[in-house]
Amino acid sequence: MKTWLITGCSSGFGQRLALGAAQRGDRVIATARNVKTIEEMAQPFGGRMITLPLDVTDAATAKAAVAKALETFGGIDVLVNNAGYALFGAIEEGAPEEYRPMFEVNLFGLIETTRAALPVLRRSGGTIVNMSSGAGIEGRGGGGYYHAAKFAVEGISEALAGELKPFGIRVLIVEPGPFRTDFLGRSIRIAANEMPEYSASSRKHYRETNDGNQAGDPDKAVAVILQAVDADDAPLHLPLGPIAHSIAERKLASFRSDIDAWRDITIATDFDQP
Repeated sequence: MKTWLITGCSSGFGQRLALGAAQRGDRVIATARNVKTIEEMAQPFGGRMITLPLDVTDAATAKAAVAKALETFGGIDVLVNNAGYALFGAIEEGAPEEYRPMFEVNLFGLIETTRAALPVLRRSGGTIVNMSSGAGIEGRGGGGYYHAAKFAVEGISEALAGELKPFGIRVLIVEPGPFRTDFLGRSIRIAANEMPEYSASSRKHYRETNDGNQAGDPDKAVAVILQAVDADDAPLHLPLGPIAHSIAERKLASFRSDIDAWRDITIATDFDQP
């Protein structure tokens, strides 16, 4: 039996992971900014699922949730950093009051929640699941701020994996493609300053035509995440779905092409040896 602390459980993967873990008999601390939105979800599981308020932009609430996990269940085995949302729009279209709050949630909130949980995890080991995205593998026009936030999640997760390995703590970076959650609905913001110059790269049409039509089954994705958390040989990177795999393969091929094309020129940059 594992004990999970999951952020962003009011909808999407956070909610489904909380339910999936509890349904198989694990203990879950499910959190959300507005705890009333998740209280009903916990009722069928009795004391095995508790719900707590956690606003990832407020480090004090993360510390309080960890303290409650210790008090109630004696520790944490799995931390899932799931809370987040996306801002669509070209870089020139975005305004600081739009993109800075997104970084506060997607990146800095993840950092503070992780820092709050690490003293507990270091005692007995465990797993940190950081929810990234196919957008954290490859950047594309129309979503640069969201890509940047998820690229940062990838970087800090890779660094954590090295730092925490001696403590028996694993890091799993989950990189979903499009799945049929409400992500394209309630979890998307559109930059207010829509400029006609960037209409070719706008993702507004993508949102309107794909919301509710994504091919990915989120319950199957959750089953894979649960399997990876249980596995002894789980990878650091876990692309989910055929589109995420296509993104990863395209990025790898492009990166390799760049490296190979300029290799002889770019490695000839050391001081000449006598």
